Amino acid sequence: MKVHWTESAVEDLNGIKNYIAKDSEYYAINFTDRIISSVEQLSLLPEMGRKVPEADENNIREIILRPYRIIYQIQEDSINIITIIHSARDLSNPKLKKWEIG
Repeated sequence: MKVHWTESAVEDLNGIKNYIAKDSEYYAINFTDRIISSVEQLSLLPEMGRKVPEADENNIREIILRPYRIIYQIQEDSINIITIIHSARDLSNPKLKKWEIG
């Protein structure tokens, strides 16, 4: 199954990398590589993540890579990486539910 990164998710990944790089370029690269590796596994095991409780939909799932949540949507022939957010963010706010867009 093909994995597609949305523009928003790429921006999230770059933001995480830039934030961590303020303290350590090495750890910034290492952590973002871990995120990318976790996402690549989805092509073989798309349902490996848990259902996102705030979404209440079977095809909206997440991988937890502390302290971040990698939220993705399983479609018929692809997986869309929707967003990568800090786990402290409250997704009960409708404005933060990116899976409802488009």
